[in-house]
Amino acid sequence: MIYNFVRIILFFDLPMNTKKEKRVYRNFRKYLIQNGYMMMQFSVYCRIFANREAAVNHITILKRNVPKEGQIRIMLVTEKQYSKIEIIVGGKSKQEEIVTRDSFTKL
Repeated sequence: MIYNFVRIILFFDLPMNTKKEKRVYRNFRKYLIQNGYMMMQFSVYCRIFANREAAVNHITILKRNVPKEGQIRIMLVTEKQYSKIEIIVGGKSKQEEIVTRDSFTKL
């Protein structure tokens, strides 16, 4: 079986002025991590899926769990497109090095 890996890149901007808003932010961030998302930058997370259909189905679930305030944007990219991301300032994070090294050696 051939997999056409797709990634969801999720960008979010949530208010953090009050204690309640900060709690909502933390809970949403925990939700993303518990559901397999990896932080790329502050408020930018990504997750890999085996195909586009699985990613689209996940977006439906995700929509039910987003906070009422703030903005969330989702972008779908193929694994080929994602692999061409260039990190201009600094190097790869430790988390990226581990994922890159371990993810595809097992396939």
